[in-house]
Amino acid sequence: MHQTIIEPFRIKSVEPIRLTTLEQRQELLEAAKLNVFRLRAEDVLIDLLTDSGTGAMSAKQWAAIMQGDESYAGAQSFYRLESVIQRITGYPHLIPTHQGRAAERIFFSVATKPGDIIPNNTHFDTTRANLEFGNVTAVDLVIPEGMEPQTLHPFKGNIDLARVEELLKTEGDRIPFGMITITNNSGGGQPVSMECIRSYSELLKRYGKPFIMDVCRFAENAMFIKLREPGMEDRSIESIVQEMFSYADGCLMSAKKDGMVNIGGFIALPHGVCATRSTYRAAFAAWKSVA
Repeated sequence: MHQTIIEPFRIKSVEPIRLTTLEQRQELLEAAKLNVFRLRAEDVLIDLLTDSGTGAMSAKQWAAIMQGDESYAGAQSFYRLESVIQRITGYPHLIPTHQGRAAERIFFSVATKPGDIIPNNTHFDTTRANLEFGNVTAVDLVIPEGMEPQTLHPFKGNIDLARVEELLKTEGDRIPFGMITITNNSGGGQPVSMECIRSYSELLKRYGKPFIMDVCRFAENAMFIKLREPGMEDRSIESIVQEMFSYADGCLMSAKKDGMVNIGGFIALPHGVCATRSTYRAAFAAWKSVA
C-alpha cells in the first residue's frame, strides 16, 4: 500500500470560521442549556457532530457538476450513476435520492407497517426517526464490546447474533427484515467483519427474512476488513465490497460519506420496484418470498 507523509492532493477551497474564546463558548453552551443542537453552526469552532457533506470535493467532481445532464428523464448523469452502482453492488435496480434520510423514508414507508420491529447493530439517528415516525420499533443489538470504549476489539460494530436470533424467535412475525449499518455510524464508526455480515445473512435467511444494509461507509468498512480480518489482507477493496453486497437483499446509502460528495443517496435492490404504494407493497412481499 502506498504510504506518504502528506496528503497526495491540494485543497483549493477555503471557508472562514469564527474563532471563539473559552468564555464565549461557555456562555453559548449555557444559553443552549448544553444542547449542541441549539447552537448556531457559526458559533462552533470544531464541529464533531456534522459527519457528512462537509468534505472537499475533487477538481473532477466540481467539473462534473458543470457537465451534468439536468434532463428531467433519461439523463446521462443517471445512467452513469446507475452503471457504477450496479458494478459495485451487483444490484440492477436503483432509486436515486437527495440524501440517505430520503432513501430511508421512501423504503420504510412501503417496507414496514406500524408495530413492526427492525433489528440493527445501531440505528443511525435519521434511521431511527424514520422508523419511529411510522410507529416501528428500532432495536439496537450491537455486541457488548461495542458499548465498552475501554475494550479493544477489531470489529466493535458487529451485531449480536444470539440476541438477534432470540428476537426472531419471540417476535419474528413483527420483523419484516433485518438491517446492519456499515460502518456502525452511531456506534462510533466501528467496522463490521465479513464473518458477521455472512453469518447475519445466513441467520436471517433461516427465518425467511430479507437483509438490508445501510452502506453509508461501505468502502471504509471494506478497508477495515482488509486490515483486520484474517485471510482478507491480500484481497482488493473492490472484491471485499462486492462480497459484502452479495450477502444482502438490498441497501440504503447516504452518498455524502464514503461517496465524498456534498449531497446524494440511493436505494439499490436486486428485484424490481413499482411506482405506487400498493403495487410496491405487493412487489416487496414477493421480494421477501424469494430473498
